[in-house]
Amino acid sequence: MTSINSARRDLAARLEAAGIDDAALEAKHLVAAATGLTGASLIAEGQRDLTEAEAGRLEGVASRRLAREPLAHILGTQPFWTLDLAVSADVLVPRADTETLVEVALDLMPASTPGIPRILDIGTGSGAILLAILKERPNAYGIGTDISPEALDIAERNAAANGLDGRSSFRHTKWADGLPDASFDLAVSNPPYIASAVIESLQPEVRLHDPRLALDGGADGLDAYRVLLPELMRVVKPGGAMAVEIGFDQRDPVSELAVQAGFDKVTVRSDLGGNDRVVFARKRS
Repeated sequence: MTSINSARRDLAARLEAAGIDDAALEAKHLVAAATGLTGASLIAEGQRDLTEAEAGRLEGVASRRLAREPLAHILGTQPFWTLDLAVSADVLVPRADTETLVEVALDLMPASTPGIPRILDIGTGSGAILLAILKERPNAYGIGTDISPEALDIAERNAAANGLDGRSSFRHTKWADGLPDASFDLAVSNPPYIASAVIESLQPEVRLHDPRLALDGGADGLDAYRVLLPELMRVVKPGGAMAVEIGFDQRDPVSELAVQAGFDKVTVRSDLGGNDRVVFARKRS
């Protein structure tokens, strides 16, 4: 038999050879999933041999990852902001870059905002963005919309698991259809923004496993913004704000679409990698 530590090292080498980044960390997560051991126990029991059942489970999850199924799908969860979120093939796996959108949203709606601020997250998916904002703003209430019932099920589960179901609700609708005008203090979205022809060149974890609906932004990647930005202008209160995630090369066209929609003082913020990531603005009072 093979010890837990040896199995972990061997798996890390296999993952690295397959071109998977952070191979050692991913091997740790997969071994933990196969053995049911937590971080401390994984170290304490590292010298013991895997049981036959554990070895079988480990090979099963390793095969899935080597076939480039996302680690988050195999584990069933993904950390985002300060949350641990359930994910599945029905939702986009939340990325660290999207935390920039959360940061901007929190700046636009400071903790001192009076009353019960209302937040809208269009295309909420797993609920990651909305729930991260609500976690930091305990006086706020949020609504997430999505056209996927399966995604909304995941979002509702995540809200309940993180104790935020009392301050959030989720609606099956397209964009902001059915929501009243000028009813939100802040509206956010991470829409599909990848040009259709580019999708086939993406990593297999994204190309084969993320919902196409959450990726495909049309021929130039801007189709969603052409509909989304006027909708954000409609539902945001005068003096309220909006923020949307963008692709690294979409700063100028999305900013221009925001101006055309009527937003004032359009600004862009970069992510930690230095790429333009969020376009945000306010609606005139």
